Formats: sequence, C-alpha cells, structure tokens
Amino acid sequence: MPISAPPSPGHAPVRADSPVRADSPVRPAPVAAPPPAPRLRPADREVLWLYLLTRVAVWTTAYCTRWLFPASGDARVPAPVLAPFEHWDWGHFLNIARDGYFPEGPGEGDNREAFFPGLPLVLRAVHVLIPHWTVAGLLVSLVAGAVAAVALARIAELHLPGSGAGRRAALFLLVSPCAVFLAAGYSEALFLALALPAWLAARRQRWLLASVLAAGATTVRISGLFLAAALVVLFLTTPTTPTTPTTRTSRTPLPTRRDEGTSRKRDAAWLVLPGLPALLYFWYLYGRTGDPMAWKHAQERGWYRHFRAPWEAWSQTWHEAFDHTQATGYAAQFQADLLAMVLGLLLLGVLVVRRRWPEAVYLALTLWALGTSYWYMSVARSTLLWWPLWVGLAVWSVRRRWVAIAYLCLVAPLSTVLAVTFMSGRWAG
Repeated sequence: MPISAPPSPGHAPVRADSPVRADSPVRPAPVAAPPPAPRLRPADREVLWLYLLTRVAVWTTAYCTRWLFPASGDARVPAPVLAPFEHWDWGHFLNIARDGYFPEGPGEGDNREAFFPGLPLVLRAVHVLIPHWTVAGLLVSLVAGAVAAVALARIAELHLPGSGAGRRAALFLLVSPCAVFLAAGYSEALFLALALPAWLAARRQRWLLASVLAAGATTVRISGLFLAAALVVLFLTTPTTPTTPTTRTSRTPLPTRRDEGTSRKRDAAWLVLPGLPALLYFWYLYGRTGDPMAWKHAQERGWYRHFRAPWEAWSQTWHEAFDHTQATGYAAQFQADLLAMVLGLLLLGVLVVRRRWPEAVYLALTLWALGTSYWYMSVARSTLLWWPLWVGLAVWSVRRRWVAIAYLCLVAPLSTVLAVTFMSGRWAG
C-alpha cells in the first residue's frame, strides 16, 4: 500500500496512483544535495603511491651509502642507520628545537638565529611523541612532503585538467637533483606543505585560508614573504567571481555591489597575515639581541650573504667554480648554483612573456635574494621551491612526450650522485 505524505494546509492529499492534473498545486520534490567530494581523489592516491615509491628509493640509497661510502676507507662497521640524514643544516634545526636560539647568550654560538623558527617549533612538538630527534625530523619531512606532492599535483591540474599533468609535476619534483633535501630533516618539505596549499587556496579565491597557510610558510623560511607578495599580485589581478542565481537558493537575495566591495576589502585585509610571523620573529630577536635583523647578520657571518651587485655575485661565483680556487666538491656546488641561476632567469623570462605576474614576482624576489650575496649559495636547492618550474615542465611534457623521457634520463644520475654526496657527508666539499 503506498504511503502518502500528510496533506499540507489548504491542499487535498494526492494519492500516488491518481493522475496529477496540470493545474494541481503539487510542489516539486526537493533535490537531494550532491554527496561531498572525497578529500583524497583517485589522482591524489596515485600521487601518494608515487611519493611512497620515491621515498623507498631514497631510503635504499641511504642504506647503501652507509656501507659503500663510509667516512673511513677501512671501516669495518657501517655508520648508524640514521647517520645519512644527520648532516649540515639538520644540526642547526636540532639545536634550536632542543636548546633554543641563545643557550649561551646573545652574540655567542653558531649563528643559528639565521634559521626561522617554524621547523624547530614543529620538531619540538613532534618530539613530545617521538623521543628520537632524528626520527621526529624525518617524520615531519615525510608527512609534509606527501602534502606538498598532492598540492603540487592539484595546482598542475588547474592548467590542464584531466591530462595527467599533476602526476608528472609531482614526479619531476620528487626525482629532481636536490630532492634528497625533501627527505632529510630540512625546511623545504615543510615550507612546500604550507606554501603550495596556500597557492591552491588563493587560485580558488579562498583568501583567508591562503593567508593563514602563507603565514605558516613564513614561520619556516623568509621565502614566505615572497609568497605573500605573489598572493597580493594574484589578488589584484584576479577578477571577483560574481555569485550567479543558479548557485543560490530562491530565497537568498543576490549580493549587491556594496556587499561585494565589502567582501573584497575583507579578503584584502587577510593578506597582511603572512607578514606577521616575520615581524614577531624580528621582535623576538630585538628583545634578545637589540638587533631585529640579527637573522640577516647571522647569515652574513656564517654564510657570506653580504649584499653585492648581481653581476659581482655572478663573477665571484664563476671564479670559485672554474678557476681552481676551491676543492672540487665546493667547485661543483658553485657550478650547480650557476646553472640553477640560469635556469631561474629563463623561467622568469617565460613567466613574464606569458604574463604570469604572480609567479613571476615570487621567482624574481627569490632570485634577487639569492643573486645579490657575496657568492651564490643554495640556489640549486632553492629550485625545489619553484613550483612554476615543475608545473611548467609537466604541462610541456604533456604536449611534447619526449620532454619527460629527456628529463628523467638527465636528472636520474644527478639525483643519485647528489643524494650519495649528501648522505656520505661530502656535500660541502
């Protein structure tokens, strides 16, 4: 027996088996809301599987490096399991997380104030659950790298939806020459895990979320301020998407021009958030040292990041790379930084020609910061943070199939050599 709904006031009940007249006042059946989209789409899962496979490759390289490239040529016992990841900047992040910035007082120590507090704070929080510091650092990078890979893939898919460009962008990043730093306890993975979702949110005009995530990125690296500048340009060059009647209920009034203007101003106000973490860190340094730019002066003392004209920095780096003034290990790093700078300038030119102004601003500020010191340092590592590079390569490889093959054949040996160099403790000479 059919079950009929109770009659509404002023209307007779309608039987399920009775014909409905054209003039009967039957209200249309409500339209069911679409089910919520899954947080992880099939394409995201493919990227995560790819990420896991590349992590297995990194860990395999680390295991082999312990046995084949010991610190001493006549060693009979390999280095500890985690030793390949306990080099260089990891020591600074560990010291900050464990002992703070000035355990011996301002003006003393190892210039650790050059590093922003985001990663040490996260590391200290994870250490509450993971007692081993190195394991905690590797876990942070492992989770952050997964988030970054998925976000990068989604950004690439915005350019060529359904083309597989997202998987390619993630792959190109994960096998890039300096990809080992995404696996170690360094700040690159955590920065990307905040910066790339911030960019993705901004592309979708979710400015509050983008600003909060960018603020998190600023706690990790000074590059967060470059990201903030790019977000401002993106905001200014993105037209407001009006709300159409088809996306609203019939009882909801359409927004007026005044309402849209108020919303626009509110979104613009959120964009100041990314600068606050840097200001707080500068304020902290001023309170401890009397110098709000102590982080910059620490970089100058420890890493020769004194300001020089761009052509002077290029000339000095070229001299160190090719005039046999440095050990071969250092010279090779200078050569890699020169090549990365050329690549960055070419990418900047492409972005300007294509009028990708927000990405161009981010890259231009990055290149200026890296290219105006005494000599180039960590420019090759910085390519990990140039998401327009990986997105552009992915889009290009979709349109030209040979690009992916050529890229993988070129970077696979470089990635392996640089990973072994870092894990064996020979990165800095």
